[in-house]
Amino acid sequence: MKTKTALFVTGSLLFALAGLTPVHAEVDDDAAKKLGKKNNCFKCHAVDKTKKGPSYKKIAAKYKEKKLGEAEAIKQMTEGKKVKLDDGTEEDHKIIDTKDPKALSNLARWILAQ
Repeated sequence: MKTKTALFVTGSLLFALAGLTPVHAEVDDDAAKKLGKKNNCFKCHAVDKTKKGPSYKKIAAKYKEKKLGEAEAIKQMTEGKKVKLDDGTEEDHKIIDTKDPKALSNLARWILAQ
């Protein structure tokens, strides 16, 4: 129960803090890639090709089409929601291992900029 509460509080805080980030904020490509590599994001995703998961270009296009933004991307990376893979299977999305809202925001903006 404590874990769910902690995740909810953390997610809510990140959602609120994400709204404070200016839309025009610079993306630190190197920091985003470093965080992605540390969390094995590139095991399932690549910038421009489908692996186990969709490419970041495909993710960015989907978010743009559905008018979703940084806050939704952060929720996806921090809540461990189920994701449906291209092969039809489902699994829990890995939760990014960082408590730094700026790092999460930077990674989300990097993905959405692809």
